[in-house]
Amino acid sequence: MKNFPDLGVQIPEIQLPVSSVDLQKWSVIACDQFTSQPEYWKQVAEFVGASPSTLHLVFPEVFLGKEDEASRIKNIHANMQHYLESGLLQSHQGMIYVERTVAGKTRRGLMMALDLEKYDFNAGSTTLVRATEGTILNRLPPRIKIREQAPLEFPHILMLIDDPEDRVLGGIEKQKESLPLAYDIELIQSSGHLTGRFVTHSSLEEKVIRGLEALADPEVFSKKYNLPKDTPVLLFASGDGNHSLATAKSCWEKLKPSVGMDHPARYALVEVENVHDRALEFEPIHRVLFDVKTDLLQAMKDYFGADITFMPVSDYASMVKDVKTAQGPAHHFGYVDTKGCQVVKVEHPKLNLPVGTLQDFLDQWLQKTEAAEIDYVHGDEAVFSLATQPANAGFYLAGMPKSDLYKTVIMDGSLPRKTFSMGEAHEKRFYFEGRRIS
Repeated sequence: MKNFPDLGVQIPEIQLPVSSVDLQKWSVIACDQFTSQPEYWKQVAEFVGASPSTLHLVFPEVFLGKEDEASRIKNIHANMQHYLESGLLQSHQGMIYVERTVAGKTRRGLMMALDLEKYDFNAGSTTLVRATEGTILNRLPPRIKIREQAPLEFPHILMLIDDPEDRVLGGIEKQKESLPLAYDIELIQSSGHLTGRFVTHSSLEEKVIRGLEALADPEVFSKKYNLPKDTPVLLFASGDGNHSLATAKSCWEKLKPSVGMDHPARYALVEVENVHDRALEFEPIHRVLFDVKTDLLQAMKDYFGADITFMPVSDYASMVKDVKTAQGPAHHFGYVDTKGCQVVKVEHPKLNLPVGTLQDFLDQWLQKTEAAEIDYVHGDEAVFSLATQPANAGFYLAGMPKSDLYKTVIMDGSLPRKTFSMGEAHEKRFYFEGRRIS
């Protein structure tokens, strides 16, 4: 393993399944997807069965809070130990170049480990590695229970770099055919194709490091965003999986007094992607409320007063179109329930983004236990199908331009939580690579 302390980067030792493992059954989607669609996970479990799989090494969040939660966590730890002891995993030193193709678009990434000493998930952080949105602290405890006793990590964390000249990944892409294959599979549930290649050329590794150093140069950074020269550099910004990264950080802070600084748990395995990647799209994250107990529209009128207007539309498609084409300074989002669809307009917003205006209301409203649960869902179809069920309601949001990400985080500290998603649910990262953390 090679460490580059100034960049917060480690060239890791990665664990991959041996050749006898069925790779299509091995790889499953991130645990925080399809959290209101248990049928998805049932189908995955039926397909995988008892075969070696990352399904047996992670905790799909659809099952959080169920009676078998403790036994699930215990089984995860036992399965990890079994996979290690039975020779189902083999070690590979170095980065892995990843390509994920979905719907004709290929997204590029690079597996490396990041130093948790260079990361702070708190709002207003000025560390080299930062969260892009608010961290929901009550989501961490069940994840911590899993990680703090686990010998391995299998991440779905995607970190972004702002690399318009494509220095970090571009050089690898040009020479990818000369790199040995790590894996090459069709993913389950119509989720596309996944290919990994070992970065074995020392010259390519050197180019990656030089590219990251250029992005982290304080003078280059300040000029790029028109900031004062002493502005702390933001090199890696979380795209997906920030709560997993926050879990890793929380576990490390608890562990390090007893193990010292030279320990594998100090680092977290991630996939790094370029925010300027042609195939990378920022999708909105919608809100669905379950078992709504009071008049939600009246509550919004009481909260926003004369600034709010409701505009009924004929159907869901019209609502989506109107929200996507709406322009400020007023904020717009869609509302859906069993009675139909409306476009909501809020004048004189106090926050920068419509998602912030909506979330500010929802946070205070939910404190009164006016609904049984809120879920954050991806995809137009999911929000409509869930929101039109009895006693439910949903909010549809337009996406955020990805070009706004870095400047917003640098200037404002973070985005409202659950502002954007890198792709829709089926496009999320699939587990494949692991790393020892104990």
